[in-house]
Amino acid sequence: MKRLAILALIASLLLVGCGNQSDCTDSTRCITISSEEPITIAVALTLTGPNSLYGKDALRGVEIAIADRGQLFNRPIQLIKADDLCTAEGGQAAAEQITRNPKILGVIGATCSIASETAAKVLTDAGVVMISPSSSAASLTSEENHQAAFLRTIQNDKGQAKMVAEFAYMGLGARTMATIHYGNSYSDELQKEACAIFTGLGGLCVSSYIIESGVSPQYALKNIALFDPEVLYYPLNITDGAAVTKLAAESGLENTALIGSDRLLNANFISQTMGFSEGIYVSSPMVLTGSIFYEKYKARYGEEPIAVYAAQAYDAAMLLFDAIAFSAKNAGGELLVTRQSLLASVYATRNYQGLTGTLTCSPLGDCATPNILIYQIRGLKFVPVYP
Repeated sequence: MKRLAILALIASLLLVGCGNQSDCTDSTRCITISSEEPITIAVALTLTGPNSLYGKDALRGVEIAIADRGQLFNRPIQLIKADDLCTAEGGQAAAEQITRNPKILGVIGATCSIASETAAKVLTDAGVVMISPSSSAASLTSEENHQAAFLRTIQNDKGQAKMVAEFAYMGLGARTMATIHYGNSYSDELQKEACAIFTGLGGLCVSSYIIESGVSPQYALKNIALFDPEVLYYPLNITDGAAVTKLAAESGLENTALIGSDRLLNANFISQTMGFSEGIYVSSPMVLTGSIFYEKYKARYGEEPIAVYAAQAYDAAMLLFDAIAFSAKNAGGELLVTRQSLLASVYATRNYQGLTGTLTCSPLGDCATPNILIYQIRGLKFVPVYP
């Protein structure tokens, strides 16, 4: 029913648009932008704390998109920043901060799925569109949990879990797998889906341990070693992923293949695990190398992308800019934008040729097609090895 309601909303709003100025009686739902005012958007990303490199990487993608776009309706694009802290509380606070500024047209974020869960509720209530470049938990776009203002340019984690399971079973020939996770939407859903697919292929998930972030995983690892799994899958953030990587062999898992998730595909992880991570595997969206965007990133920030979300954030920003350009109406030098028509315009995205592939937004907010690869750490590099 929710899918049908959103489809009907898109169809009706694209026909109606913003209309004339008399339609704009609610300043929170219809934004008036004077000729002297900028086009204002916001990011709700993880900008501080141990997971900040994910948010900073995405922020850079948005900044490059703003530079490439230049202006909208001959107005500069202004960026407001809110820190989601990669927590439920931080996501809610960032969204509430954004809704207090009625000129913000849309949001790129949140970074972490747990932050998007709370932020999406606040922003949906306010009618503010949000497009996440990195919140990949499958539940965010499920029939039961999807919030109408939430879309994403990162792939649904069902695709990442499928790739992990198929690689473990067919690529490595493994028949037993264990997992370590946090129990939150991102980590828990990834390992559950991977185990379900792995089991469907004929394998067996022999053990699953929940750990607390920042606490040594050695107890969990020693217990997992009792099951002698051929594969250990751990969709964790850098600090805990590095701890698992460094402690696995001494905990009795020296013959177990280690597979991390996209949160580990960055130079910081390699620097933290040097001497321990050679040969381990990481599932991740395809990394852009040698592209014009890649060169722009290096020229602007003096280093290679620090995570894998900058391109998704660039695409998210460009989708938002296109939707603003389509839905905003000129009225005597002012711009009028209704939040509903803007949201409908994003949902109407079809066959957009983005940096990360062709984007078409579903009625439940999934805009990306899976582009997952398995990388292996060889030397100081992530080398694609599967499929």
